[in-house]
Amino acid sequence: SFSEGKSLRDEEILQHLPVGTTATLYFKDLGPQIGWTTVFLIEYTGPLFIYFLFYFRMPFVYGLDERFTSSPHPVVNLACICHSFHYIKRLIETVFVHRFSHGTMPLRNIVKNCLYYWGFAAWLIPYPTKNPFTWLFFFVSCPNYTYEVGTWISFTIMTQCVPVGLFTLLCFIQMTIWAKDKHCTYLREFKDYPSLRMPIIPFLL
Repeated sequence: SFSEGKSLRDEEILQHLPVGTTATLYFKDLGPQIGWTTVFLIEYTGPLFIYFLFYFRMPFVYGLDERFTSSPHPVVNLACICHSFHYIKRLIETVFVHRFSHGTMPLRNIVKNCLYYWGFAAWLIPYPTKNPFTWLFFFVSCPNYTYEVGTWISFTIMTQCVPVGLFTLLCFIQMTIWAKDKHCTYLREFKDYPSLRMPIIPFLL
């Protein structure tokens, strides 16, 4: 069986490791992998363009009926601007901001992730009815997730669209899992980590 130990980073060089003259290395076949930058570019480019297909009411999707190829509701335009800005921002962050703790992920996961992002992008088009940020770091370990959930809640209220609400709920569940995992990592790595700080929701979760 494999001994417990810390995985090596891609950029680490064996001769620079503090292991003395002898060391035992364990190699594990991870199967087909894909880089995280490529993963995010694929995941976020899809929703951006798929949303446009439905926003512009393409005839091959809606047919030629005038009732389905146009929308008089201003919120539809506002929702498109907000949705597009969100994914354009994510693409820019992927290229210029993000640093990944792991170099790759299993290739098979890209199908699941794309079905999630791309599928909901095709379902999020709203059908309207009648109707100082850094402080959060003091209270949660992953304020980026907190803000994103808040953004999707606002988007849900604005569009009053059931699919958007379902997407927001699933986003919250997934981001809570990620936030808890990161929170546990911080607790292990930093002995004086603030006890008041929660994973994603201040004072609660």
